Amino acid sequence: MTGLPVADLGTVRRAGWDLIARDRRAVAVILVLHVAATLAGLAAPWLLGVIVDEVVAGAGTGTVDRLALAIVGCVVVQTVISRYAQYAGHRFGERAVAQLREEFVRRTLALPVSVVERAGTGDLATRSSVDVATVGVTVRQVVPVVVIASAQLTLLFGVIFVLHPVLGVAALAGLPSIVAVTRWYLRRASTAYLAEGAASAELTEALTTTAEGARTVEALRLSGERVAHGRARIGRVWTSRRRTLRLRSVFYPVVESSYPLPIAAVLLVGGLCLDNGLVTLGEVVAAALYLQQAIGPLDQILQWMEQAQRGLASFARVLGVGQVPPEPRGRGASPAGKQIEVRGVRFGYADGPDVLHGIDLTVRPGERLAIVGPSGAGKSTLARLLAGIDRPRHGEVSLGGCPVTDLDPAQRRRRIALVTQEHHVFIGSLRDNLAFAAPDATDAQMRSALVAVGADWYADLPDDLDTELGDGARELSPAEAQQLALARLVLADPHALILDEATAALDPTTARRTERALAAVLAGRTVIAIAHRLNTAHDADRVAVMEDGRITELGSHDELLRADGAYAALWRSWHG
Repeated sequence: MTGLPVADLGTVRRAGWDLIARDRRAVAVILVLHVAATLAGLAAPWLLGVIVDEVVAGAGTGTVDRLALAIVGCVVVQTVISRYAQYAGHRFGERAVAQLREEFVRRTLALPVSVVERAGTGDLATRSSVDVATVGVTVRQVVPVVVIASAQLTLLFGVIFVLHPVLGVAALAGLPSIVAVTRWYLRRASTAYLAEGAASAELTEALTTTAEGARTVEALRLSGERVAHGRARIGRVWTSRRRTLRLRSVFYPVVESSYPLPIAAVLLVGGLCLDNGLVTLGEVVAAALYLQQAIGPLDQILQWMEQAQRGLASFARVLGVGQVPPEPRGRGASPAGKQIEVRGVRFGYADGPDVLHGIDLTVRPGERLAIVGPSGAGKSTLARLLAGIDRPRHGEVSLGGCPVTDLDPAQRRRRIALVTQEHHVFIGSLRDNLAFAAPDATDAQMRSALVAVGADWYADLPDDLDTELGDGARELSPAEAQQLALARLVLADPHALILDEATAALDPTTARRTERALAAVLAGRTVIAIAHRLNTAHDADRVAVMEDGRITELGSHDELLRADGAYAALWRSWHG
């Protein structure tokens, strides 16, 4: 399995700046409001220092009261401005996350199907859920906090230098240890958190595939193997998280122990300067209060450092989806007919051996062809090549003389539709689920499509086509979901249809009735059916028998029975 790529640091930075640039006016307003709030907050310690100096100079209660009221006024102003600044920041964050989610969906839908399948559902599911959510938290909470706290620290230390340069230098006493441990942490954190994200994706993949194949696991008695596989993936997650925990266990104690150093240094140096008359008592008090006030934003920056690293790692994984080359747009070719030709096709997955060996096949327009054979013979692989999902290593699959992979993807899907036994019911109404195939279809056409595939259950729905489907609403059984998928197919009305065990979830009687109804509705269309029930082959115009990646027999049902070969053996086995 080949994972999806991860964006490099330069790409992450450019994407981050792009998010900000799209809403630069809001960002400017947020910065102005937070700077104003910070300036209002700087007034209180300075005024308190003035009170100390005034009391030392013998000022009365009137002066102290006026200065105290000024402090109260500054605190009120800071509170009001901070409230609006946070409100504006959260609105910006929500807009940015909404844009990010929309872009992620667009990038995901543009991925070639073959890439998604090779990557596995776990990787993509983790990126679309955990990673996008992590980036959302980072944009909404971490980025505003870090930016604003940095501005507050700059102003606070700047004011201390204004009070007296000596006090400013003393205030930097804890900076070397904080800078050193932060550099040590950042050099290791990015790699560690990317590894943690990859391990989580592998665990999701393991759990998803095990759950989806639960029946197979039980039938083949593979429970022990799948449990061991899951434990190994859990062990990788545990190991990766211990690695990030070790980083935090060094980073945070060093930072926390550095907080008292500047205050102690300012009081010590301030006391010496006070004895020499270089500073006043009020200036020393104000500087100490400013440093105490600086602990808050500094602590916010360092506490959110871990989440920032998680956010950057997740952002890189989310952006990596967009680095996969999109599905080729084709060469603008247009088929001259509807005949499907397969000539000398050989194909293998990734760097593995060939699973199809020199396939030659012609499917005439309007023909019903059944492809049968044992499991692993290459039937589904051939179906993917016919639908243009994969490109053969050698040879060519063409429609009307035009290679199917040279067709524009949208045109190819209108002409050739592949329906498998894996179906999805989207959260929404029955009408919404059907409209995916034909947005302009009328209610009458939708009902006709449901009737055509034998979906009689739709007549019992409480709200007809407006009935909500999915979690928390009307949940369809696997058989009903399969009929819904086939109804979409009827509405899509392609030129050629490939059914890869598309009625596998239906009972034999319903499946046969559905297949016959489809045959009547799709009369004149080319239908290629990967048949797991040989009744489908009996009704077909021709039958192709596949064994070990080769077509070994080709002919009508009666012809193959008379030939007394592999198909005849399958037919006798099927009928006992």
